[in-house]
Amino acid sequence: FGVPIIEAMQAGVPVITSNVSSMPEVAGEAALLVDPKSEEAIATAMQRIYHEPDLRNQLIQKGYQQTQQFSWEKATDVVEEALMAVI
Repeated sequence: FGVPIIEAMQAGVPVITSNVSSMPEVAGEAALLVDPKSEEAIATAMQRIYHEPDLRNQLIQKGYQQTQQFSWEKATDVVEEALMAVI
């Protein structure tokens, strides 16, 4: 689902993640999204985080904010609602 993305953000780590699947939805605007098949795109994102401290700090702060959208309580509420809808 993207739990490692949320865990990294909660730990204050700037995130680079895939631009496919559910990763963009999980990351929101708090990560650099790259083509997971492009070594060049991944390397460029890594270099940007290393060389651009303002970007790095912005991603960390946005990451903390993004994690507020996710919690185990919210996840159980969604599952409960789905189960109740089919009963």
